Amino acid sequence: MNDLKIFSGLANQPLAQDICRYLNLPMGKISLGRFPDGEISCKIDEDVRGRDVFIVQPTCPPVNEHIMELLVMIDSFKRASSYRLTAVIPYFGYARQDRKDAGRVPITAKLVANLITRAGADRVLAMDLHAAQIQGFFDVPVDHLYAAPVLNNYFQSMDLPHDELVVVAADAGSIKRALGHATRLNVPLAIVDKRRVSAETTKSANVIGASVAGKTALMFDDMISTAGSICSAADVIHAHGAKAIYAAATHGVLVGPAIERLKAAPFKGIVLTDSIPLADDKALPNVTVLSAASLLGQAIKRIHRNESVSMMFQ
Repeated sequence: MNDLKIFSGLANQPLAQDICRYLNLPMGKISLGRFPDGEISCKIDEDVRGRDVFIVQPTCPPVNEHIMELLVMIDSFKRASSYRLTAVIPYFGYARQDRKDAGRVPITAKLVANLITRAGADRVLAMDLHAAQIQGFFDVPVDHLYAAPVLNNYFQSMDLPHDELVVVAADAGSIKRALGHATRLNVPLAIVDKRRVSAETTKSANVIGASVAGKTALMFDDMISTAGSICSAADVIHAHGAKAIYAAATHGVLVGPAIERLKAAPFKGIVLTDSIPLADDKALPNVTVLSAASLLGQAIKRIHRNESVSMMFQ
């Protein structure tokens, strides 16, 4: 492990520090700042020639700032002659712009992947990409992690009555994810039938599958952004008699009216990982933040040792 170096951008330094503690390694020394005109300055404060370097930098809001910071750091390490450079991106911004769903629009997820590759990244380590096919947008190897074990272990540790549990998919797009959680937890699955009224408004109507009446409902998603979908689905299953509702997501983006919606929604608990740092003004009393440091740290160790990452999930 002597050749392994872990550095962090400014997006989520606490997560990088937790990864280093897990691996029993010191954090790499790097100076990041801003010139008077707002340009990003970067200087690596230790020798990285011939080292296996990992840069921890989720591209969370402000997305463009953190992407540019990542690109500048990658260029710095390539010019400092690092042996191999892995961009550790726990949350990948622009992931929802992964296809042309209308005429004359960009595929920005591919553009960002091109930028990271051309800047000099040799590998990418990501977690719960919004669309799995984004792995193919990169022209370098991508290791894709899932936070499902972290979330499932948390609910199992709560000792909730197993015969009263049901996993609920908030919409058709989350059925596959919800089915995976239901299978691993060995509980039934219900699906909220959501009808879209307009581009800004959705209306959730019916519950399909297992009954939620008198049950504890677990709702899983890859991210909570404006919280519109998951909150409207929670209202539906609450109206259908669910006695307790928990929401779980890997990425707590929480933008726009998300906090107000989560406050008003009938959630007994909301579970997120620390892929994105949770600001103090977003720390609701019923929000629990789980650490993904051990998951990312184990993956980093395996990549460094040229071992299988997929074995972590078998």
